[in-house]
Amino acid sequence: MSGDLEPRLLRAFCAVADELHFTRAAARLLVAQQALSRDVRRLEHRLGAPLFVRTTRQVELTAEGQRLLPYARRVLAAHDELAAALSPGERPLTVDVAAPVSTGGLVLEEARRAAPATEFVARFHSGLTGAAAEIAAGTLDVSTGRVAGLRPEVLDELGHLLVRYERVAVLLPERHRLAARPEVPLAELAGEVLYAGAGNGATAEWTDFARALFAGRGIEVAPPFPRIEGETEFARVVRARGWSVLASEVFIGVPGMVLRPLTAPVPLAPVSLVWRRGLRHPGLDALREAARTLSARHNWTSAPPGCWLPPADAALLPRTG
Repeated sequence: MSGDLEPRLLRAFCAVADELHFTRAAARLLVAQQALSRDVRRLEHRLGAPLFVRTTRQVELTAEGQRLLPYARRVLAAHDELAAALSPGERPLTVDVAAPVSTGGLVLEEARRAAPATEFVARFHSGLTGAAAEIAAGTLDVSTGRVAGLRPEVLDELGHLLVRYERVAVLLPERHRLAARPEVPLAELAGEVLYAGAGNGATAEWTDFARALFAGRGIEVAPPFPRIEGETEFARVVRARGWSVLASEVFIGVPGMVLRPLTAPVPLAPVSLVWRRGLRHPGLDALREAARTLSARHNWTSAPPGCWLPPADAALLPRTG
């Protein structure tokens, strides 16, 4: 290896490693794809080894790329922490709360009340898988979601705090045979096909949750569909396709559809506050304190009798870092 490794080159590498797609990685870093490709090639030249196998259909990490990835993440985390420590004044904290109607949104509101002098910048992009990649790349600070669905090498770079067990629900068209029920037993969904974000890489952890829940119950996950952006477009697509949707009790209202909790058993979706390990910021302290306050006030982390939780989630929670 010759020469120093610039953080920009490592950031380009990590973005492509997370997305496995040069166009998406360039969009995430707000750079031209040609510039991103040039930085990756420059890093490969300095390391003397290819980091990706590129074909017309896919991008994959080589063995050398897989070996470099955890080191690159740690270097970038240390670089960002140093930059934050030396910057004049506190920078704004970027927080992805998924949607205005969400547990993350409630935590952010509480933190803003408790720390009015801290600037929080909210974003509304659903999917912890996508958000975790941005946290690792340094373009996002905090998000919320189901941590058990993340890849182990990604999760290892994150701190997380369990905030809430959200009860899982189903969003049904008003004329659906089960729409009049106050609750829907899981067994009644046998033979149904439910949309659960398949095809949207940013929400892969939710699709994984759905497959675990549906296994052995005769319920299918709807086939992959392109990523749907925004509440208005989501409502249009699900109504047009006549979908029922696996959702949470904390969900947007969709005209012409009704939200019904699932039961027998009661499935729970863990929602955690997630941040890059080593991040130091008063806004993060305020968010963690707000999460603990709301969780205790509303008894959010008590699992009711007869509930269902994927084993992978039970093994990971809670954890801080």
